[in-house]
Amino acid sequence: MKQNKKVGVIIEVDGNLSKVGMYSETNDSDYIWNGDILTGPKVGAYLTINQNDVKIIATVFSEKIIDLQNDASNLEFDNTFSKNSIKRIISLKVKGVIENNNFHVTSKYVPMIGNVVTLTTKDELNLIYGIYKKELTINIGKSILEEYDINIPVNRFFASHIGIFGNTGSGKSNTLHKLYKELFQTKYAENMKIHSQFFVIDFNGEYTQENQFSLSDEFKKVFAINTGKKSGGQKLPILKDYILDADILSILFDAKPGTQVPFLRNAMRTYNEKIKNSATTFGQMEIGLLKRIIVSHKSVNATSLNDWLEVAEKMNVNSDLLSKLKKLHFYTVYGTLKSENGYIDGEQLSQYGMKELRINEIEDEVISIFEDSSEFEKLKYFLAFQRVYVSAWKSTNLEYINPLFKRIENSLNSLEKVIDLVDDIDDSYTFMNIISLVDANQEITRLIPMLFSKMIYDEHKEYVTSCKTVTKTKHLIIDEAHNILNGQIRRNSDDWQDYRLGIFEEIIKEGRKFGFFLTIASQRPSDISPTIMSQIHNYIIHRLVNDNDLNMLINTMPTLDKFSFQMIPSLGQGEAVITGNAIKVPILVKVNKEKIIRPKSDDIELTDLWDDTGDYLSLLLDF
Repeated sequence: MKQNKKVGVIIEVDGNLSKVGMYSETNDSDYIWNGDILTGPKVGAYLTINQNDVKIIATVFSEKIIDLQNDASNLEFDNTFSKNSIKRIISLKVKGVIENNNFHVTSKYVPMIGNVVTLTTKDELNLIYGIYKKELTINIGKSILEEYDINIPVNRFFASHIGIFGNTGSGKSNTLHKLYKELFQTKYAENMKIHSQFFVIDFNGEYTQENQFSLSDEFKKVFAINTGKKSGGQKLPILKDYILDADILSILFDAKPGTQVPFLRNAMRTYNEKIKNSATTFGQMEIGLLKRIIVSHKSVNATSLNDWLEVAEKMNVNSDLLSKLKKLHFYTVYGTLKSENGYIDGEQLSQYGMKELRINEIEDEVISIFEDSSEFEKLKYFLAFQRVYVSAWKSTNLEYINPLFKRIENSLNSLEKVIDLVDDIDDSYTFMNIISLVDANQEITRLIPMLFSKMIYDEHKEYVTSCKTVTKTKHLIIDEAHNILNGQIRRNSDDWQDYRLGIFEEIIKEGRKFGFFLTIASQRPSDISPTIMSQIHNYIIHRLVNDNDLNMLINTMPTLDKFSFQMIPSLGQGEAVITGNAIKVPILVKVNKEKIIRPKSDDIELTDLWDDTGDYLSLLLDF
């Protein structure tokens, strides 16, 4: 039986803290023992406390020396720090216990004075890091201290909500990409493409390059949303029913609860029940409104007819057809309406009036235009006529709803550029779907993530509920998540933002049981809703220096120990702390950096940019 390297003995115990008197020859940082390179007893390293058949695993959190021959009572200090006088003492904190070849966290065993302390072996590290021979894992990098391969268990890590945090330049984008690239290269890759879908909301366009995640175009789609004048971007397929939902529209249009929200709800109830599938019904309704305005001219708002004509003109109804209507005027002598060729009055339009004003022709024109219009145009036309309707009989104060219509027009115009309304999305998305918002305006960057995330979550939830079991999974990945998950918003009483947070909080609280998993990456974890942060199961934390960010982590991460927390501000590029339900103890790891296929997140090398001896000079010479 191989003997482990002995380094000292327990000399003091205080709960899960203990002190070790070190043997004099154990001051090396690393040792070669039984053919393995083992980490020596330095701060952060693991050591094993041997207690009969149990091995107590602890980490070094401090060390000091004491001078045995000199203390406060010795006034001479004649042998200060002599070789035979100093003694090295290290302090340990218990992390768990190896018992029956299994590592687990328990308070059942505590160190005892006289227990021998040994270097932690490779086999023991395997157990500590929670990797079992039959368990599927992916390699993420190497432990910083031991340079030991760190493998993440696929089931326990990816079937969970994941948080990746770190300052700009700390390596979080590389980590996110590395995680999923390795996942897609496991032996389950082919079946994964049948049973799972992945969606990346990419605010900075970092994951749009060819072969990103080592996936070919056959299994990957990039939706490059572009709201510029020269739009060359793809439209994002969105279910029609999500746009036509009154609550969604109220949020999209930032409708105020007092008057604007009720107006939208009433209007959309009518639209969904009667209009959306019938251009004929639309034509009949709006022409009916026109006729009521004409015959009720004495009691309606004086501008009603002009308001109706204005909407008709926006629809591009033939101006010749509208010419007679435009010339109608109130004849004061008889208190009636007068056209060019006669009087038009009564409780309903006469045959003469209908013919004179070309009502039937206008109706046919309205129906035809509506039928050929896009879904967004249809909605705009209908809502515009609804405004005419409520204002004609003064059932709603226009002062309250007029501001809404400016927002309606702007929002729908923006959405129409980037959204393709469809009845079914089954064939719209593939295995990996990247929604790039780097070329989108501010309004679209706030609308699309909410709308898209709610849609895919609701669809998946409905599917799983109908199947009564999880046969498929969906994985939503949000980079720079603070852009849409800002917890400060709720404090400012913003209804729109509150609704958006509510969507993502529902996803992270309920999604796991439906096989819907969220991965968020952010450089500002303190800005993210505490509710969302508290529901994350596994964390990868790169360098963070802001006190607010650090406080957020320590308050929401029960698995983060003091030593690992203290290391976060001093982590180098690519270094991270991994902790959570999938990892039994926090791990300090150096994440492998992808050299060829990696996100477009590298820092600018100014000297390369300014170098006039490189490619730029070569181009001049070639010319």
